[in-house]
This record gives sequence, structure tokens and C-alpha cells, in this order.
Amino acid sequence: MPEERIEKANLDKLIQHAISKPLVSNIYIADPSAHVFNNKIYIYPSHDIDAGIPFNDNGDHFGMEDYHVISMESIDSEAVDNGVALHVDDVPWAQRQMWAPDAAYKNGKYYLLFPAKNKEGIFQIGVAISSSPVGPFKAEPLPIKGSYSIDPAIFEDEDGSFYLYFGGIWGGQLQNYRNNKYSSNYELPNDNEPALGPIVAKMTDDLLQFVETPKEIKIVDSNGDALLEGDNKRRFFEASWVHKYNGKYYFSYSTGDTHFICYAIGDSPYGPFTYQGRILEPVIGWTSHHSICKVDEKWYLFYHDSSLSNGVTHLRTVKVSEIFHDENGLITTLKPYQI
Repeated sequence: MPEERIEKANLDKLIQHAISKPLVSNIYIADPSAHVFNNKIYIYPSHDIDAGIPFNDNGDHFGMEDYHVISMESIDSEAVDNGVALHVDDVPWAQRQMWAPDAAYKNGKYYLLFPAKNKEGIFQIGVAISSSPVGPFKAEPLPIKGSYSIDPAIFEDEDGSFYLYFGGIWGGQLQNYRNNKYSSNYELPNDNEPALGPIVAKMTDDLLQFVETPKEIKIVDSNGDALLEGDNKRRFFEASWVHKYNGKYYFSYSTGDTHFICYAIGDSPYGPFTYQGRILEPVIGWTSHHSICKVDEKWYLFYHDSSLSNGVTHLRTVKVSEIFHDENGLITTLKPYQI
């Protein structure tokens, strides 16, 4: 539901009938990664700032330069902006575009994992550490060796292992990689070829590096065949997330140019994941990016739209709605606006 396709009257109607309200309104934030640490909810979003650049497929109009952490005492309580947790000027290797981050906790430390473009204009993923879930975070001097592209999502399995999922096409540069090697000559597959999958790698015990060579994840249909590049209502675009429910791994993601949040289920953190359906229908604004978090035995979808800025694609706001797994473990699709 890109902004250019929504007439003003319809936009106002959608905003009035939204199923949830913005969590904060003092700043524009997006791409929320939500976690419960010490019985409190913490949201790690990107911070939307207008770059003054016209809309383009590389996302240059998203002028992100820092991260704020949002905290909530409970799912129904007021959301609090805790101020700047990390700024691009304090990341030695990074130059610009600090896009969607994620966070983890281990052994008394909080880890912020984030993408940014390096001095050569290539996205990599960095790590910053704090003794507090709201920061300030101190960045490691170099990005994770072998990391690339965008949208890191860190998942802790029940055995204490941590896995980092990442990747995004178009502005996220994933199309420029094959077998973890970059070339500007690489492009997206043809429509009748398997779509590019997200990437996963197990982390070292200190959560600072990969313990293995990153692997491409396969998202397949009910017949076990890989989703094709031309299947843009189901194929992966960006925004990896993993949660575990009844022993199964749920990999959810954005389809990007078709604006859905979809999910697939597998038996291993490495996949393959079998496509199941949609979690969220399109929102106001071009992008769709989410996280799924369990709070007090209920499951919630944290997501964003552009309702606070009246449809401006790159000025977004974070929202939350409860989601439900049915008796077969399938997730009931949410419609963000009830009209």
C-alpha cells in the first residue's frame, strides 16, 4: 500500500480505523525489534530522519544516523523514549545509514547488532555493547568479519546458542552476493529462478563474530520447491525474524515491494522453512518490517506504518498488536486497518 496509491480521503479513513496506535510520537521510528529483558519490554528500532533525498530503490531517502531504545513496563503501559543509545559518529568503521537493528542479552551484557554502510558504501553489520538495555552502547572498532547486507536479527535457541539472520535485496545489497562474495556485477535472479534467501550464521560465545561460514536459507513451498524470484508475494525481500513455538522454528520476513509480512516454518534454525502464509497485510507507507515477542504468555507483533506522518514513506511510527497461533500452529493474519 505505497503512499502514492492512497488518496487523501482514504488515507484519513485508514488512520482512523487502525487496529493500534503509535507507541511514541516525539520521533519517527521504524523496524522495531522487541525483547523482554528483566520482565520489561525493550524495543530497538531504527530512527527515521528525512535525508532530503527523493525516493529511490536504494533507500537513500532514509537518513538514519542514530538509535533510540524504547521501553515499556508492560504491554499496556506508556512507551518511553530513552534517548540516543548509539550514534554513527561513534562507530569507527561506519559512515551512514544505520538501518534496522536488533539486540540480545548474555552474561550481564546487552548487545546491539546493527547494519551501516562502511567508508566504501557497502553495508556490514556491527556490534555495540552496554551494561544497560537502553545504552549508551559502545561499538566494536570493526564490523563482524564476513558480515554483509542489512537487517540483523539475533535468535537465542533453547540450548543457549545464538544465531544471526540477515540480508535484504535492492537497497540492502543482498543481490550483489553469491556464496558470501561481493560483486557489483551480480544481480537478482530471473523471475523463473529461485529467489535469493536470507543468510544465517551461528555466533561465537562472546556474540562478536561468526563461528561458521554464513549459509543461505531456503524458503520452500508445500512441495519442497524453492520460492521463485518472480513470486514476489511470497519470496523473501528483507526483515528476517525468528521465534520458536511448540518446538518449531518460525521464520518471518517482509516481501518488500508487495508489502506483506509472511512466515515459514521449519525444524531447524537453518531451515529449510516451508511457506505458510501472511502475518500482516500491507500498511500505510512503502515498507513493512516487524518483530514477534512473547510477553506474559501472549504473543505480539511489533510493526510500523506511516500513519503518524500521514503516509510519508520514510517517516514511520511503531505499533503493536497481539497475534494468535491456532491449534495447528498457524498464525492468524492481521489486517492493520479494520474498515
